[in-house]
Amino acid sequence: MLRSLPEWLDYQQTVHVRGVDLGLARSGAVWQRMGARRPAPIVITVGGTNGKGSTVAFLDAILRAMGLRVGCYTSPHLLRYNERVRIDGRDAGDDELVAAFERIEAARGETPLTYFEYGTLAAFDLFAEHAVDVAVLEVGLGGRLDAVNLVDADVAIVTTIDLDHQDWLGNDRDTIGREKAGIFRAARPAVIGELAPPKGLLDAAHEVGAALIRNGVDFHVAVKAESWSWQSGNMEIALPMPRLMAPSQCTNAAAAIAALHALRDRLGWHPQALARGVEAARIAARLQRFTGSPELVIDVAHNPQAARELAMWLARHPAAGRNLAVFGALADKDVSGIVEALAPHFALWFGGALDQATPRGRTAEDLRSTLAARLPTHSIKVEENVLAALDAAASAAVAGDRIIAFGSFFVAAEALEWAQRRGLISD
Repeated sequence: MLRSLPEWLDYQQTVHVRGVDLGLARSGAVWQRMGARRPAPIVITVGGTNGKGSTVAFLDAILRAMGLRVGCYTSPHLLRYNERVRIDGRDAGDDELVAAFERIEAARGETPLTYFEYGTLAAFDLFAEHAVDVAVLEVGLGGRLDAVNLVDADVAIVTTIDLDHQDWLGNDRDTIGREKAGIFRAARPAVIGELAPPKGLLDAAHEVGAALIRNGVDFHVAVKAESWSWQSGNMEIALPMPRLMAPSQCTNAAAAIAALHALRDRLGWHPQALARGVEAARIAARLQRFTGSPELVIDVAHNPQAARELAMWLARHPAAGRNLAVFGALADKDVSGIVEALAPHFALWFGGALDQATPRGRTAEDLRSTLAARLPTHSIKVEENVLAALDAAASAAVAGDRIIAFGSFFVAAEALEWAQRRGLISD
């Protein structure tokens, strides 16, 4: 039966009884039956808790500024599934994805694959089909048992480690760090972007024999008012500030540059391309601002570490009036930790339930009670969905107020569509 892309995506939800089933055996067996083609001659894998998508965006922009063909695999998507697989700067087309899924299905036999495993194998397949020079692969969950880890990366990056996805990865940074370190390989460069990584991450890297490249040890970030520099040994490269606005973006860009420096014997070393790529990198819903009255800022911050990053940005960029939060969360997220980091920065909270968007989403009642445990009840208004919460925030706003929509990729997606309908322009 011929299936359209939406039909394929619906079908994939029925093939495996569990939405998440970590392990490499199933996807590895199917990949072998497909011929196990390497996605590209050079593979860079990016893992970590926060900053993965931005780091991929920097790698993509810099590598393409060097004149290379790049395939990028990321997840989750915001508005269209096609965003997950990008080939030379464009989203994969429906026909391309369908053809890849048909090849996977022909090789699958009776092996059950998850939705994510289908997507990962499709990315491998399409990158090989299009003969990209470099494949940049973002880990979906964890590292050691994530389907992306089927491929031995030439360089692996771990951005940050924080408490998230604890049901699968563990309840402390050391345990989670060990899982994330699963993407490292013996004698191959392993870049760590965080200045104070957990001992578990470092121990696991040493145990596997990875060639560690650490921020603050092997490379350094020096930020000035209007520029910054990447430093390693006696080398210092002056760079423009990223257009991506979060305080951590220089660190994310620095980790990407460290990975490319480790590959310089194979890719060459092009400081001008580094500068062009850092300035050109874009990714949606990472402190993405939309002009209007009120101004709208959309961010995917969905755990305490990301919330602290958002709080830092809010402190450095005060609104003329009030900050109004539009917030929703999945059931497994630490809402208390997120609210604790951000409570001082918001005058009003407009909650949007996510249970209509995903079975994992918090209901209106759940969100209301969780917020009320941390915030004054007069500052909380919870709606049945994110769009209603955005409408309520816009109605409550006065001149100078700013709406910040965050808490989940689902919130960010709804906010992007809301901005489009209202004709707001991203600056």
